[in-house]
Amino acid sequence: MLIDLRSDTVTRPTPGMLEAMMNAEVGDDVFNEDPTVNALQSKAAGLFGLEDAIFCPSGTMTNQIAVRIQTSPQDEIICDWRSHVYNYEGGGMASNSMVSVKLIDGERGIISPGQILDNIRPDDIHSPVTRLICLESTVNKGGGSYYSLDQFKSIHEVALQNRLGIHLDGARIFNALVETGDSPGELGKYFTTISVCLSKGLGAPVGSLLIGSKELIKKARRARKVFGGAMRQAGYLAAAGLYALENHIGRLKEDHRRARELGKALEACSFVDEVLPVDTNIVIFRLTGDALASGMVKKLSVKGIQAVEFGKQEVRFVTHLDFTDDLLDQSIRILKSVI
Repeated sequence: MLIDLRSDTVTRPTPGMLEAMMNAEVGDDVFNEDPTVNALQSKAAGLFGLEDAIFCPSGTMTNQIAVRIQTSPQDEIICDWRSHVYNYEGGGMASNSMVSVKLIDGERGIISPGQILDNIRPDDIHSPVTRLICLESTVNKGGGSYYSLDQFKSIHEVALQNRLGIHLDGARIFNALVETGDSPGELGKYFTTISVCLSKGLGAPVGSLLIGSKELIKKARRARKVFGGAMRQAGYLAAAGLYALENHIGRLKEDHRRARELGKALEACSFVDEVLPVDTNIVIFRLTGDALASGMVKKLSVKGIQAVEFGKQEVRFVTHLDFTDDLLDQSIRILKSVI
């Protein structure tokens, strides 16, 4: 059996999660009548100290809805060049919302208030209108890097001073929070919208949440309908999300510990030139010489580990709910055997 480290999206529901799904009370969510969906949305909004939330099939959809409801055509978004919303959502900001993007080169995806200030457009008909700041935490392409609460606070002050919305792509925000020790409620006051993925580190089979004010979430329901994301008896899926929020947050530290051990093992491998700092559950390593990531991914697969190319010479591992200590030990033995 291959050890799957391609992503934390590859997990299967735990027995407890499956039981919760099978026993879920459901209704028609398009009529706002699914009690389990409503409970999930209420719990998520409460966790982050915001008014409302909406359950969607994917994090791409929640991010794209967030952009859609906070911008108009010809507006501009500020984000880091590594951002998921820019790199991995099919050009959705242009297609769905007709906005342009101002890219910043932050420190492993972490952008500063000064960088944002430097990239706010002047009030000039030749320029798009700066409207929204999009942050990501943890940063996928940054190797699981994350913002501190003070950094969020400083950026929030810039947003207020310049009348900008601020969206958090928090697909893996709980990975960050278990490291910083901050509460979701402390973080929530610094954003107009927050996207949270349930199907990554939290281990649910599908689903993400967009969280914000009642006014914005009302707009989000209309956008979700247009995007084809309104579901019917979605409570079976929402039950998995509820279970994940109640049972799988604290254990994320186990994923981080295993990721750091993988990082240490990789540092001792002759084929590795550099391992990015391992802050959470993502491990990115750069190959020596002119070795290509495509070749290394194939070699690892033959040896028994599945990984993904993350650049011409970079490979990514992601630890997750189904990656145990036994599999960690096996992985380290395999890495030591790769020449």
